[in-house]
Amino acid sequence: MYLGVIADDFTGATDVAGFLVSNGLRTLQLNGVPDSPIEVDTDAVVISLKSRSCAAESAIEQSLAALKWLQGNGCQRFFFKYCSTFDSTAAGNIGPVTDALLDALDESFTVVCPALPVNGRTTYQGYLFVNDVPLNESGMRHHPVTPMTDANLMRVMEAQAQGTAGNVEVAQVEQGIDAVRDQFATLRQRGNRYAVLDAMNDQHLQVLGKAVEGLTLVTGGSGLADGMTRHWQGRSNAAQAGAPSDGRTAVLAGSCSEMTNRQVDAYRRQAPALAIAPERAIAGELADYVTELIDWFAIQPNAPYAPLIYATMPPAELQQIQARYGAQHASERIEALFSALAVALSDAGVSRFIVAGGETSGAVTQALGIDGFIIGPQIAPGVPWVKALDHSKSLALKSGNFGADTFFFDAQRIANQGTD
Repeated sequence: MYLGVIADDFTGATDVAGFLVSNGLRTLQLNGVPDSPIEVDTDAVVISLKSRSCAAESAIEQSLAALKWLQGNGCQRFFFKYCSTFDSTAAGNIGPVTDALLDALDESFTVVCPALPVNGRTTYQGYLFVNDVPLNESGMRHHPVTPMTDANLMRVMEAQAQGTAGNVEVAQVEQGIDAVRDQFATLRQRGNRYAVLDAMNDQHLQVLGKAVEGLTLVTGGSGLADGMTRHWQGRSNAAQAGAPSDGRTAVLAGSCSEMTNRQVDAYRRQAPALAIAPERAIAGELADYVTELIDWFAIQPNAPYAPLIYATMPPAELQQIQARYGAQHASERIEALFSALAVALSDAGVSRFIVAGGETSGAVTQALGIDGFIIGPQIAPGVPWVKALDHSKSLALKSGNFGADTFFFDAQRIANQGTD
């Protein structure tokens, strides 16, 4: 096994796994930490946790369990994957998990690099930008669970973690691999535990990917993992193992991100679409409401585009719902609805699920009892099709802000190419 990845949510796991497969690594994604070894021909294993927004103690416990399993299966290089918008709070969980992994590996230094330029996430002088806007001025400032109010990753990291952070500047990255490694040595001498890496473009990530090769633990977004593994010799047909099989498709959208709002708006103009009534999902009887949703789905055509059921709404409407019912309660009830809906759709013969939103994706995969995936072809940067280990289901699990406006169309086009 070339690499073991510990990801803090479901879509983040498929995000990084998609890049690994694109670079020729046959990749297995596991839904949580297995109880035993899994016999699959694979070059990399990505363990997806639900540790992004839980209590820090739980995130640490889950992450250390994942590390122990990977070590027990022969892995010696590790990547802690978090979102390219550094989704966390002042209490964690990125900093505390990074510290726990470093201590468990008896290491004293690592890097921090959420940059993903292909999706508009860049770092400059340690500040994180989203589409050229500082993180705290982007849509992430309104995130219902992890609102990001500071773009300075050194400050954010030091607020969460036990050590100090320094910066590897763009000018040093542009001087090449040796200059970056020299800066690592300087930061270590200064007592820094974390190096925040500047990256403005894909070439920077390739330099950084080579520069971090000597580190046992690397932390970052999928862009850095891509930069690392582009240098490795992979297989030409790695994605074929996870290509989606034929079958009826359902599109489910739970994310309320800016991008998912745009994707839903574009899709519902051309495909059957039904908005979930929040008050019925949150305060009503779920079983009765799921039956109504399934009845609607059953009479919709599956071509040329599959039906969409969505809870996606603009920020102002979301704030009203949260004010009325409470943000945590509303989120839990919407997740419960999507869980029940996914099971009912599966019972009705759906075998392809296109899902928008990290929490929604986690709810769907858990409800369907899927323990692991083989990663297939990319739909968009960081979003591949994945196939369940038992081959009965194929899924496209999209982080809220990923993909183009046409993502739901793109996912079906790529799936159909594989079955024509």
